[in-house]
Amino acid sequence: MTTTAAAAAGVPASALARASVALRTQFFVLGTLFATWGVHVPTVKGHYGLGEQALAIAMLAGGVGALAALAQAGRIVGRYGPSVVTATMGLLCCAAIASLLAFPFYVALLVVMGVFGITGSLFDVAINAEASEIERLAAKPLMSGFHGLFSLGGMAGAGLGSVAPTLGLTPQGHLLLATVAAAIAALLASRAMLPVLRHDAEEKRPLSLPRGPLLLLGVLASMGLIAEGAMYDWSVLFMKQERASSESTAALAYASFSGAMAIGRFGGDWVRARMSGTRLMRASGVLAAAGMALALAVPSPWIALLGFAGVGLGLSNVVPVLFSAASQAPGVSPAHGIAAVSGVGYLGMMAGPPLIGLIAEQSSLSAGLVVVVVFAVFMALSARRAMRAD
Repeated sequence: MTTTAAAAAGVPASALARASVALRTQFFVLGTLFATWGVHVPTVKGHYGLGEQALAIAMLAGGVGALAALAQAGRIVGRYGPSVVTATMGLLCCAAIASLLAFPFYVALLVVMGVFGITGSLFDVAINAEASEIERLAAKPLMSGFHGLFSLGGMAGAGLGSVAPTLGLTPQGHLLLATVAAAIAALLASRAMLPVLRHDAEEKRPLSLPRGPLLLLGVLASMGLIAEGAMYDWSVLFMKQERASSESTAALAYASFSGAMAIGRFGGDWVRARMSGTRLMRASGVLAAAGMALALAVPSPWIALLGFAGVGLGLSNVVPVLFSAASQAPGVSPAHGIAAVSGVGYLGMMAGPPLIGLIAEQSSLSAGLVVVVVFAVFMALSARRAMRAD
């Protein structure tokens, strides 16, 4: 079946296999970059002398940059193709991460975070558009497996961040090592990616607020991304401040979350073939809420790591399922559908870090992370209505 679908599109089976490996590499690279930022949130906080609220504003700058890029993402990917976009944005994203500690001024951090948001979101849309094309050619669920490499990359990036101090690497040295390796991998992998058909008629307009099925999928995406983004941005700091963990142990917060998410995603295509979208979303929300509640309720670093793993497993298949559904929305190209759902998701996610930071500033980071529990429960409760669009 795979050979027939690929042959009908004029894609040799060998090219499809190479493109699949290349795309998995790109998802791994993006996961590594997000993890490299995540493990250095406390380092950035200390370097610039920030409070939680100022740090949250810096995170918001990244969200604003991402949202601005998503307004044109479908058009850009449709015009230049995923291969060119991933190569270019991969290099620029690596440069932004490498520059996190390169400046002494807070304004410079806001600019760097804006660039990170722009390049990271375009990279993300491009590889998901490619993933939807490969999934179409293969004629079977593959999206969760691709996203599993993102989580595996996150686990590897966090693991390197955890052992970097014991290897004698300074924070800046770790940033340079991780980003140079990621840039090389992204460039090499981009050469084997497939040329996705351009949908020029559909990409001439910029992204607008989606309606109908895409809006419903986007709302659900925002709930999942708020919880997922909280783990990227706050879990390491939570371990250091609220659980008095060492730097190496704190870095494991991101690793445990990403590792569990990777496990869930690698089995996600099998689950998607046997469970409805509504049931999967509902179970995801319940498990994520329970994991976060466990991490917050029990004052033990190791129980917190177990809780973060529960959050990762719970959220593992939310984004793959939603992006796969968005890529098949009628009347729009895969890149435009993914960008539309991502845009609504980012609108929600942008409100997450400032809200958590504000609560943390007034109370504690533990209190701020209760937001994750609330959003995960809301995602579970709204699953039936939202997934009618799937």
